[in-house]
Amino acid sequence: MINTRGTVRISVVQLDEYGPWTVEPSPRRETDLQALQARLYADFADFVGRSDGYAFFNRFDNMLGIANGIDVAEYERFQERVRNQYPITVSVGVGEGETPVRAVEVASQQLQDAGSAQDPDRREVLNAGDTSDSSGYVTVGHFDIVDVTESFTDTEHAATAGVAIQQSMLALKQRLLAEYDSVAQFVGGDNMIAVCPQLSEDVFGDVVDHVYDQTGIEFQVGIGSGPTAHGAGNRAKEALEHCRETGTRVHEATPIQQQVTDD
Repeated sequence: MINTRGTVRISVVQLDEYGPWTVEPSPRRETDLQALQARLYADFADFVGRSDGYAFFNRFDNMLGIANGIDVAEYERFQERVRNQYPITVSVGVGEGETPVRAVEVASQQLQDAGSAQDPDRREVLNAGDTSDSSGYVTVGHFDIVDVTESFTDTEHAATAGVAIQQSMLALKQRLLAEYDSVAQFVGGDNMIAVCPQLSEDVFGDVVDHVYDQTGIEFQVGIGSGPTAHGAGNRAKEALEHCRETGTRVHEATPIQQQVTDD
């Protein structure tokens, strides 16, 4: 059965006792730590991607998985892979909620209840809150900056352009989080992906207008929904292409028709 109420499942993946490991027996080179984090994130992205999920690097030592379609037990395989290939281990909390923020809250609580991230006795925890047999639809907004090449890439040096784009992304992320219970992640270039409750085009228009008023940077956004993050994200990308081709600032893809069987 497909639940169209918009319930989303999110995992929080946390490196176990990572802080002490980085400085014992002596401080490790920063570039080595960055390389390890990047490889681990790539492995996590591959893992959730095989089940049509999304990975957000978040803080790298704490990553998020948009995990509709991924059974909780599957995370054991990811933990095993990390244990076998890295000098560290990871713990995973899984949460489900009617908004992405609520799902993250539940997933985070699963880890916090198991002990501190710096606790040497907390290793490879895998905890989940109440999860349904079939989580529901995911709504994804794919944002990018209008004419970023002309406005920044070809006219400003890379450091100035980076600061301006990051500031606009922060304003966008804060608006989505505070007002609409959405979880957003900068994904490179001038793109941000947000996992949202079921919101109207007018609401997305409000978000874009707010960020423009705050930063002077104009965004366009494609919106898509589907039973998995990958499916919703593809629809959002199609809608974003419509924005680019037509000059529209907000466009929602036609929902995928699904046959729903009630309990």
